[in-house]
Amino acid sequence: MIIVDASAVIAAADRRDLRYRAAASAFLAARVPLIVPSPVTAEIDYLLGERAGRSSRLKFLGDLAAGRLRVECLEPGDYATVLELEQRYAALNPGLADLSIVVLAARFNTRTTLTFDERHFRVFEPLQGGRFTILPTDADSSV
Repeated sequence: MIIVDASAVIAAADRRDLRYRAAASAFLAARVPLIVPSPVTAEIDYLLGERAGRSSRLKFLGDLAAGRLRVECLEPGDYATVLELEQRYAALNPGLADLSIVVLAARFNTRTTLTFDERHFRVFEPLQGGRFTILPTDADSSV
């Protein structure tokens, strides 16, 4: 399983984005389920509308409806974990969307994320230990 961040979806949706090719290739190369935390879907919807326009936003919603990306919700106990992580990584001011990726990575026992947010994910530690594999940057050592 790969947990997907907003930055990767936005880059893959906008051909003008300098990271478009890398993002699109990473999505096409994925051979395992792609999971988007529910808090991240709202961030993607908003940012796609602002940066790439309504048609990109609607395509994203279509991908969700068709099951090409699997949306997973946080459970009540997960918010306590997010709060603990907010305190642990206070200097980064990470926010719910990024920390929901950390929580779901633990739930699905994966350390692989599809993101361009290396500022956070090179510092965050998976709850199950180790380091995150960040796609597409770490593609040679992934999944």
